[in-house]
Amino acid sequence: CGMMGIATYSDDMASVRKEFNSLASLYRKIKEQHFSGQDYFNTLSMGMSHDWQAAVEEGSTMVRLGTAIFGERTYQKNQ
Repeated sequence: CGMMGIATYSDDMASVRKEFNSLASLYRKIKEQHFSGQDYFNTLSMGMSHDWQAAVEEGSTMVRLGTAIFGERTYQKNQ
C-alpha cells in the first residue's frame, strides 16, 4: 500500500532529514507515475523512535516506535 524506508542511524539530523526528504520525493514520483488515482497507495512509512519527528515533518504517514514503547533490546549470549 506504499513504501517503507529507514534513514541512516545517526545523530546528524540534517543528514537523516535529507534522506527522509529523498525518500518522500521518490514516493511521490512513484505514486504519480505508477499509482495515479489508486487510493490504496497511500502510505509512506519512515522514521523510528529516535528520528520520528523529522520523518513526520518530511512526509511520513507511518512510524515505527518499538524502542520508545518497549525499551532498548537486550541480547543474551548463546551458551
